[in-house]
Amino acid sequence: MTSLAIVPAAGRSDRFGSPKLTTDLHGEPLLSRTIRSLLEGHVARVVVVASQTGAFERVLLLRDPRVRMVVNPDADRGMFSSIQTGLAASDGDPILILPGDMPFVQSATVAAVLEAYQRAPGFIVPQRHSRPGHPIALPGSIRSAVLAASPTTSLSELIKAQRLARAEIEVDDGGIFRDVDTPADLMG
Repeated sequence: MTSLAIVPAAGRSDRFGSPKLTTDLHGEPLLSRTIRSLLEGHVARVVVVASQTGAFERVLLLRDPRVRMVVNPDADRGMFSSIQTGLAASDGDPILILPGDMPFVQSATVAAVLEAYQRAPGFIVPQRHSRPGHPIALPGSIRSAVLAASPTTSLSELIKAQRLARAEIEVDDGGIFRDVDTPADLMG
């Protein structure tokens, strides 16, 4: 199994007011923490999808040989277009999706999602107190359907159309639904 994580990181961060993903969070850029949780959770390859070249020069983990950055030429189309761009650049099984602005996900959660996938390949969703979060895992077999999907499709619509068996795993990690939209989201 060669796992792959797609990290959509091409959003404009309008509500944040400054470059969100390079904002310092406990001594490192926010995006570094997101990537680190994936690598420490044993994901083999990480593809970060940015809106432009050089967007994350401060993110030293982009130099790790397991990490690759690609540019979404049409980032205004939204997160699904970034997932398509990331999958066009690489493949793997399973495919994890973790938005770049979710630096509080624990590496143990990433590892648990991978372990659940190994036991029963399919659509894996971590949850806490029955509330779903990220990263999700999808089978590598969905790659061609994602790449062929209409630009107006969403990932959830595609998952429903593919009729993937969904399995939830309970984790003790509030980071699975803690994204950063405003500077206040960095507190706590």
